[in-house]
Amino acid sequence: MKNLVLVMFTLLLTSVGMAQVDRTKAPAPGPAPKIQLGNYETFTLENGLQVFLVENHKTPKVSWQLFVNRGVVSEGENAGLQNMMGSALMSGTSSKTKAQIDEEVDFIGARVSTSSYGGFASSLSKHKETTLSLLSDVILNPTFPAAELEKMKKQTLSGLMANASDPGAMSSNVSSVVTFGKSHPYGEVETSETVESLTPEMCKSFYNTYFKPNVSYLIIVGDITKKEALPLVEENFGVWTKGDVPTVKFDTPVEPATTQVDFVNKPGAVQSTVSVVYPVNLKPGSDDAIKASVMNAILGSSGFMARLIQNIREDKAYTYGAYSRLSKDELVGDFYAGAEVRNEVTDSAVTEFIFEMKRLMNEPVGAEELQNVKNYMNGGFARSLESSQTVARFALNTARYNLPADYYATYLEKLQAVTSEDVMEMAKKYLRPENAHIVVVGNKEEVASTLKKFNKDGKINYYDAFGNPVADVKAIPEGVTSISVTEAYINAVGGAEKLKSVQAKDVTMLSSMQGMPIELRMAMKGSDKFLMTVKSGAMNLQTVKINGATGSASGMMGEKELTAEEVATYLADASYFEELNFTVENTSLLHIEEVNGVMAYKMEILDYEGNKSYNFYDISTGFKVSSVATQDTPQGPMTSTSSYSDYKEQDGIMYPSTIIEDNAGQVLEMKVETIQMGGTVSDSLFE
Repeated sequence: MKNLVLVMFTLLLTSVGMAQVDRTKAPAPGPAPKIQLGNYETFTLENGLQVFLVENHKTPKVSWQLFVNRGVVSEGENAGLQNMMGSALMSGTSSKTKAQIDEEVDFIGARVSTSSYGGFASSLSKHKETTLSLLSDVILNPTFPAAELEKMKKQTLSGLMANASDPGAMSSNVSSVVTFGKSHPYGEVETSETVESLTPEMCKSFYNTYFKPNVSYLIIVGDITKKEALPLVEENFGVWTKGDVPTVKFDTPVEPATTQVDFVNKPGAVQSTVSVVYPVNLKPGSDDAIKASVMNAILGSSGFMARLIQNIREDKAYTYGAYSRLSKDELVGDFYAGAEVRNEVTDSAVTEFIFEMKRLMNEPVGAEELQNVKNYMNGGFARSLESSQTVARFALNTARYNLPADYYATYLEKLQAVTSEDVMEMAKKYLRPENAHIVVVGNKEEVASTLKKFNKDGKINYYDAFGNPVADVKAIPEGVTSISVTEAYINAVGGAEKLKSVQAKDVTMLSSMQGMPIELRMAMKGSDKFLMTVKSGAMNLQTVKINGATGSASGMMGEKELTAEEVATYLADASYFEELNFTVENTSLLHIEEVNGVMAYKMEILDYEGNKSYNFYDISTGFKVSSVATQDTPQGPMTSTSSYSDYKEQDGIMYPSTIIEDNAGQVLEMKVETIQMGGTVSDSLFE
């Protein structure tokens, strides 16, 4: 009997062991764990300021976040005001200058920052009183000094200048405009004109209207107790006066009736930035929120397991990354899917985006794929719980969006309960492949025509970098040729004889670039002598000398002898006015298009090696407004764009006083101050 019991016990252990190591089947998911969120305390000041406190005594640090729940505000012709006001809160108070604020923050090793929705500060807990005092001072007592605002405007304008040629920024601007419309706050775009309009008075008015304690929350996280926090908050924010904050209702944007193609031309671009966008009505905390997030994770937001990246990157090799986003918002959310792809596969990439959207709408998701994505989201949620800031964020969201008290505690249960049927339902509800805006930033000459098939009428809407509609290309009028356009330019800037006289002079152009003084000197003699020097003060940035068949280049990277090919290239380009060398053989007119806000002739130019570049000439004034060239480099093709504006007369010749150079995304602005004409060029210059 004893042996029989032993044998039976052994067999039982063996069968259990085999079951434990059987890896032929994926284990069934267990029940979702109950989430034990960290505790937080809350109290409200008499002026209505709501305070959330999350204690964490593991490290001696305290952070303070003030969030002004002011709602959405339309800026109209003053787009950029909110951001400017938010940043300018740090520019000075009634008792401190910006320099003094920065010095005090640095002295205690704190962090203090502000935005149009409030401010944030953190420091070691021993400096908590000083840190909170600094935060309350910039929030309650800003003065918006004009001098500091002007500095900020210059920085913003510099950024906008870079955005005008950055494909990502261009796509973002146009996507906002077509998704929400310019009459909606989410569709407003900052431009140089809107930023130039901003004044300290506008900042003060916005601040006085919307910064009130009764619509604000203070979130405290760290090494501090309620007993310590309550008097500090009362002392620093108790004097803040409450008041009514206006609320405005906006029309809800809707998706287009049929798919629209919206194109932004970036001449010479070798790849396209592709986006599929449209508005969605998805509120935070709604019954659909978690289920819709699972659907979008399967489509494009779950890393390398997402379908978009598996298809467009791994299978098709069109791009390094393809992603999607389904945003939730109290007012209106939006859907986005996008990637950067090569010119020749732009239309194919759009086809795959639409294919994957439709596949989710029409085919059930497999159990394994669904569980993998839920595990991915589960892991992200679990990792977020390691931070006390997460508990504070959950508390704030619960109050802001009026969520159920157990919304986050039961998140994993809701996530685990999502079914394949739920995913298909969400796809059919929130994916709109037939009612989307396809926004593409790229080379119009190579890409635009391939996208016509996505609109049932074959129509393409064209926009500039800031979402303003631009005219489609127009045919060249009868009788207008590349030579007549060239002659119009030469006459507009001073006439052929005047321009030719400059060719025999030693010319120095004094200018500034990003605030740095630049001296450009050029001299030519005959067809085989050339000198160019570029200096900043006493620093030699570059010198090129060519004398006959030989030449040298020197500068910050050292000195070298030029090859025969480099000598030939410099000599071929050696001209103050390249138009003097234009002929019927090396130029041709393509069409008329809008460039930098003006209608311009687009001219193709062939160099001595047959390489193509493009110039654009204002059809009204004759002035050159832009030029584009692409060169092969070890890093691949690089496109450079020059923009010319603000022509001014000097010695009988009209010169552009503002030149903006965009070299593969590196944007520099040059302001020409004066041009000095020397005497007859001596042979000794080239030795």
